[in-house]
Amino acid sequence: MPATTDILTLTRTVTPATQDELAAIMREAYAASTPVYPLGGGTSLDFGVTPTRPGVGLSLRGLSRIVDYPAQDMTITVEAGVTMAQLAATLAAQGQRLPIDAADAEAATLGGLVATNFSGPRRFGHGTVRDYVIGITGVDGRGTLFHGGGRVVKNVAGYDLAKLVCGSEGRLGLIARVALRLHPLPEASATLVVETGDPAGVTRSLRRSQLQPSALDVLHPGRVAVLFEGREASVEAQLETARALVGGATAGEAVWDEARTRQGQSLGRLRFPPADLRNVLSTLDEAIVRPAAGIAYVPHRVGGVPSATARRVERALREQFDPAGVLA
Repeated sequence: MPATTDILTLTRTVTPATQDELAAIMREAYAASTPVYPLGGGTSLDFGVTPTRPGVGLSLRGLSRIVDYPAQDMTITVEAGVTMAQLAATLAAQGQRLPIDAADAEAATLGGLVATNFSGPRRFGHGTVRDYVIGITGVDGRGTLFHGGGRVVKNVAGYDLAKLVCGSEGRLGLIARVALRLHPLPEASATLVVETGDPAGVTRSLRRSQLQPSALDVLHPGRVAVLFEGREASVEAQLETARALVGGATAGEAVWDEARTRQGQSLGRLRFPPADLRNVLSTLDEAIVRPAAGIAYVPHRVGGVPSATARRVERALREQFDPAGVLA
């Protein structure tokens, strides 16, 4: 009997322990015209187009080694199956971090994060994982190993294949190994939460100020969360300035834990022009909204049933793009 998930139908699941084994499995699948579905921690299986054919699940969890970590160079090379929690613990021991949030760090793997170019609340100040990838090793659809980039930050020779693979969702090949540049851990951090009837106005005020937050999210209903990180004196000064500007009260890391968890449960990423923030906020009452990035994370289903937000968005899209009901 095939192993079945909510999204994939798998005839079997294999877990290679080396790059050579990974390549051999891909060659075998290519020769048999068998679909291959890469699996990390299974936290982002809803990304991309839903598969229509049963195939082989290829788990990268067997590739979970730290390959090279010259901490003094602020770079690290690891295999794709390393979980984000494992990576964070390794880096923290050296006072360093990859400033990218994962919705479920204990399960999510680095390879999956790179393949989806996933980003969390700190996207506002630190960008996505694509901004930190300096080298990549993978296996293409015919089972051939390929390499892009290197292990040093200043690597500008040739086409940036490593950046191209980020967010490709497995279409260009399976990620086996990743080299990353790192940041030092901040000395201090503080979160300000503003309960407001005008989240768009609060967001606009914060973005137009001289403040430099690491994260700025709109959490419905009517809640804006802003994170400051850095030297302790700088964090305190920015927090004081933000309070004077928009009010609010300090809160703990749980605010971002909630945001990351809810984002991980959201099945839809809607993009919008940042200038349309006010209109978006009036429509998406269940979403997490990243104003600067122009992204809203919308829960499609709650208990197996399409959410009210998802139904409302679907109606709006149909009215805009298919008023005659041709696609119904």
